[in-house]
Amino acid sequence: MIAVYTLTSELHDPQTVERATSVFLDTLQLDYDYRGGDFAGYGSHPLSVIFVRTGGTEGIFRRLLPQLLLQSDAPFTLLTSGQSNSLAASMEILSFLRQQGLRGEIVHGTVDYMRRRLELLSSVAEARKKLNGCRLGIVGEPSDWLISSTFDAEMVKSRLGIELVKVPMEEVQQLVDETPIPSTFDDSLSSLLSTSHSPLSSLHSSLPGAERIYLALRAMVARYQLQGFTIRCFDLLTSVHNTGCLALAKLNAEGIVAGCEGDVPAMLSMVIGHALTGVSGFQCNPSRIDVETGEILLAHCTIPLNMVERYELDTHFESGIGVGIRGYMREGDVTLFKVSGDLSRSFIAEGCLVRNQVEPDLCRTQQVVRLQDAAQLNYFLSDPIGNHHVVFPGHLADALRQLM
Repeated sequence: MIAVYTLTSELHDPQTVERATSVFLDTLQLDYDYRGGDFAGYGSHPLSVIFVRTGGTEGIFRRLLPQLLLQSDAPFTLLTSGQSNSLAASMEILSFLRQQGLRGEIVHGTVDYMRRRLELLSSVAEARKKLNGCRLGIVGEPSDWLISSTFDAEMVKSRLGIELVKVPMEEVQQLVDETPIPSTFDDSLSSLLSTSHSPLSSLHSSLPGAERIYLALRAMVARYQLQGFTIRCFDLLTSVHNTGCLALAKLNAEGIVAGCEGDVPAMLSMVIGHALTGVSGFQCNPSRIDVETGEILLAHCTIPLNMVERYELDTHFESGIGVGIRGYMREGDVTLFKVSGDLSRSFIAEGCLVRNQVEPDLCRTQQVVRLQDAAQLNYFLSDPIGNHHVVFPGHLADALRQLM
């Protein structure tokens, strides 16, 4: 829901302005809560819009600003119809905000553009609300090879309201030991064994253990009241001789963001995208890049089950044990995203998933994405943000830039 507040000069006839306001807002065809000139509730909605209805309102806004800053720290959204010098006043107000080091933007243009822009800003505001107060677990230390994937917990808390919670890997391993091995598993998983590229006997013996890890991780999420986590999953290969790939695929599909290898920046990228889209995204490694065509091959051994049209079971690639996931995602528009652990940098690129493929010498889920701007791959190679990136369905660049 969008809340609409108004700024109006006393020189204008109130009834005439109100009639014009009603017509203008109705043409936008948005679901909004009209609050008029009463700013007492400013900031209580995910998105509060200030409709600058006339010129001569700059001084009114300056007097209101201390109150508004106490009520909300969100960027200011100034809406203008272009009538009665409203655009000129909005530009003066936004210039003043910039001088104070404050963020904001003017929404002005065609009706279709203003509707789309306000809908996008509303979805971003809703995402911010979901992220604020979110608790994310870091299970064990990041994998030893993630030498650049550091993070700043205080900055993450300050910027997004996300709390990072340390969970000992030993505690999860104990939960696995205490969880009974399931005697049966989902019929849907049983039916997938016939499509496997690995020996059936290997997967039959590994599935109960993979389900046991899933149940243990669900118990950990409940214990720590988490909305997501990343786990040092390779430790499971030696401690329980199985993998977390199936568990993460299922948990992500259930709305619990679950990342691999203790990679905190990748987990943050996943949870930010999840707040916008409702899916956790495909955490993946770049395997090959063609800078000339703009194609990048991305692979990993797990993918959220709600992202794929179908999937197959296989072993984990590097170890050859446990249960890995080969998922086939619908071809079409995607966004490749990664944020640094201190939120100071990000990589955002839109493109198209052109094919899923199966190569024996790569992680099991393999996607070829062609970026709209092939030149972005030069930046990708010259100034990378770690190795893991996240693929989301759809075009999200504008929303991600607003959120970051």
